[in-house]
Amino acid sequence: MLPLAAKICSGLLVLCLPLCCIAQQNSSDNNDPKRQLKLSPPAQPAAHAATPAAKPVAANSIAVYKSSQPDGTVLFSDRRPVNRPYQQLYFDCFACDPDSVVNWHKTPLFVRDYNLIIDKVAREQQLEPALIRAVIHAESAFQAAALSKRGAVGLMQLMPDTAAMLGVSDPLSPEQNIRGGSVYLARLLKQYQGDLTLSLAAYNAGPGNVRRHQGVPPFAETQAYIKRVLILHKRYKQAA
Repeated sequence: MLPLAAKICSGLLVLCLPLCCIAQQNSSDNNDPKRQLKLSPPAQPAAHAATPAAKPVAANSIAVYKSSQPDGTVLFSDRRPVNRPYQQLYFDCFACDPDSVVNWHKTPLFVRDYNLIIDKVAREQQLEPALIRAVIHAESAFQAAALSKRGAVGLMQLMPDTAAMLGVSDPLSPEQNIRGGSVYLARLLKQYQGDLTLSLAAYNAGPGNVRRHQGVPPFAETQAYIKRVLILHKRYKQAA
């Protein structure tokens, strides 16, 4: 199921925000933390004809089908459209893929995106703007419409329960999402007495897994995620 952050129309999810698409998700252990199947900006969608012979979706991937109505309305659905052209979009992990080929020391930074929001929220939550940027980059590559298989939404990939707890009514709103994610990150830093590594582990895998394993969980995804956020954090600090 896709996140219920979009309008439902005749069985289809209607989004007015652009999505990027990428290839396939690596296999995962069922005991691993939430699989954050996010958007990666470099790739391009592959168009498909509306026929029953569409390429099957791997069990560990999610497919979203993009099509258009005659009036120009763009529809996104987890069900293949019938009798009209569509594009089949795949989402997989960005910063948390252990086998990522991205050079995290050189990948382009997003130094101007959402400057006003990030600076304001950073002051409110007493966080470094560079840290907020690093988490956004790792979570969604600054794609405001990022959707995950587990239901995480937006720039900082908020799960529905977390968004509700943080008072985020529209997780696709960049301002609400960044504020909510930053509030959560600040709470984790306070909970772990400023330990950034544990805070990032909890942001990715959940505080329950950090508690259960008495530290960083032994999940390849979480360990890769932490290393990359720390690299991005340092780079955004230098860029500032």
